[in-house]
Amino acid sequence: MIVNSPIELVFTNLFYRLKDFLDEQDVYLKLEGFNVTGSIKIKTAIGLIEDLEKEGAIEPGRSNIVESSSGNLGIALSLVCAAKGYKFTCVTDPNANQANIRGMQLYGANVVVVDKIDAHGGYLETRLRMIDNMLKSDPNAVWLNQYANLSNMRAHMNKTAMEIAEEFEKVDWVFVGSGTTGTLCGVSRRLHEIYPDVKIIAVEPEGSITFGGVAGKRNIPGIGTSVRPPLADYAEPDDIVYVNERQTVNSCLAFARDYHLLVGGSTGSVLAAIKNYAGSFAPGDKIVAISPDLGDKYLDTIYNAEWTERVFKPRIVAEA
Repeated sequence: MIVNSPIELVFTNLFYRLKDFLDEQDVYLKLEGFNVTGSIKIKTAIGLIEDLEKEGAIEPGRSNIVESSSGNLGIALSLVCAAKGYKFTCVTDPNANQANIRGMQLYGANVVVVDKIDAHGGYLETRLRMIDNMLKSDPNAVWLNQYANLSNMRAHMNKTAMEIAEEFEKVDWVFVGSGTTGTLCGVSRRLHEIYPDVKIIAVEPEGSITFGGVAGKRNIPGIGTSVRPPLADYAEPDDIVYVNERQTVNSCLAFARDYHLLVGGSTGSVLAAIKNYAGSFAPGDKIVAISPDLGDKYLDTIYNAEWTERVFKPRIVAEA
């Protein structure tokens, strides 16, 4: 494989078969953490920028791309904008991983961290107000708006969903973490067309309001929302599973012990959801879970005993 640009470093068909994860079903983890910038969000970033380029809506050297992100999309956009010649400003919050913030800055992005908690117990409304102020003060600012932009959904209809379809002739269940819902929307809409009987399960953290949950404090970035994204109207989940953050952390620790791979918080939530949902599966069912990123960005949080002891008391340890 020879590439001419870093944004071509997207590895599409990596599936980790999780032997003995369930007793009578086959579980495959679709690994997106080996993509450049370390997550599934590189697909979103490319889709958002290239669709605007096709429309003639942005211009290298002039346009200042602006987006709200808790980390993964921010670092992906930092790389894409640097490679294509756009200025980029990311508005984030204290839950963002410091490694992502540093990575964005090294790619040349301007990073703005807001610290005022909104009425729903999160930071998203505060981030969006900051972006609104930027748009009013900078005529060259262009907000990508991943929360409502259909390019977010299309990126995963045309890529993530099709990568699953190319690998598997039949899939019974697909578990997808819900954040902006771009991945969920794209995967659910396309895979329902390809596999008429497939069940798409949206995974939400407790405290997220996307699908009617009760708002609450969340500590793990990348999954869940404190403001319902308009894009969620296009999602077609067959069911929604809520996972608390204790389960997420425990799932990550157990997976590292049993499968020798550090996975991110969204992946831990999805794996916990599969365990919680196990009573609904039939023998021989084929289950695909989407893993948006790996665990290297979570060494100071999920994989840090001091952090987990402070946030979750009593201390969390991996359960059998």
